[in-house]
Amino acid sequence: MLKQRAVAGRLEAAAHGQVESLVRKETRDGKPFWELVLADAEAKITLRAWSDAPAYALCEELSVGVFLEVTGEFVHNGGFGLDAKRWAARELTAEERDTLLAGSPELREKQAADYGFIEQATIAVSDPRLRELAALFLGEYGARFRRAAAARGNHHARRGGLVEHVAQMMRSALAIAGAYPALNRDLLTAGVLFHDAGKLWENSLPADGFVMPFDERGEMLGHITIGIELVNALWRKVLATEAAATWGTLRPASEDVRLHLLHLLAAHHGELQFGSPVVPKTPEAWALHYVDNLDAKMEMMTAAYATSRSLAPRIQERVWPLPGNLVTPLEKFTPPDSTPPESAS
Repeated sequence: MLKQRAVAGRLEAAAHGQVESLVRKETRDGKPFWELVLADAEAKITLRAWSDAPAYALCEELSVGVFLEVTGEFVHNGGFGLDAKRWAARELTAEERDTLLAGSPELREKQAADYGFIEQATIAVSDPRLRELAALFLGEYGARFRRAAAARGNHHARRGGLVEHVAQMMRSALAIAGAYPALNRDLLTAGVLFHDAGKLWENSLPADGFVMPFDERGEMLGHITIGIELVNALWRKVLATEAAATWGTLRPASEDVRLHLLHLLAAHHGELQFGSPVVPKTPEAWALHYVDNLDAKMEMMTAAYATSRSLAPRIQERVWPLPGNLVTPLEKFTPPDSTPPESAS
């Protein structure tokens, strides 16, 4: 998001993004300020315009959804997080907006590779019922899937974040299925694909912006319920195909396959207090829950290391919802140079 350069000891930067929120607030001392959240395809930054700064008047004229370039000196301002000193803004041109919406070349390449991996992993599913169910989902909802975020905050909270999350979970799940051969590999693959399918509505992003709207269906049902409803609807379509006429003798029975897949969706949060209507009751349900939690935590830590404030050498400030301060990871072992030293002359 930030294009930056150091000038005379200062960090000058320009950021392109869309105004996600704009709220007028007051400090504990009653000093008014504007808080502006700017989002792009990869991240969000929060800016503040204090009442004695030129940007304060600018914020009074802005509205949510506008695409901006913000320029200024970016610094960390104590408990207020990232701050920009003497910042200014202008509206992006149509060409600049289109470039921003496309995302960086690196992000586009990564998400395209992740989506391709998901397609290949589902094509490799042996059970024709789960394979056809996955193909129908990707065929009907692929574009929406590629825009959805995995969350509103915490992890993969960006356009295409759900694809990244599902792809990495699928890599982990396939590795775990190799380590535990008793696991049903096909069921676990399908569970990963569909576990957050309800977020295509709960965390949907439009084709022309980065501002995630609130969805009435998402609010009233939540992504687990929506996902179960979606799988059932797709399952009925699959059973109505000509291919399904040959599935009557397959084992396990089709109804058992559907029920076990729905259990993975219902139980993937792991505990009732975290939103699952049931706790995991099969090996695949436990595997899915832990793979989901692992990928979320790894993403949270990556973001936290990049943004949190240093408290001491190799210690960084806690970032919610992680439970404690961060410590710099141990670097990977580098074997010593095996080349013998030159003999002394």
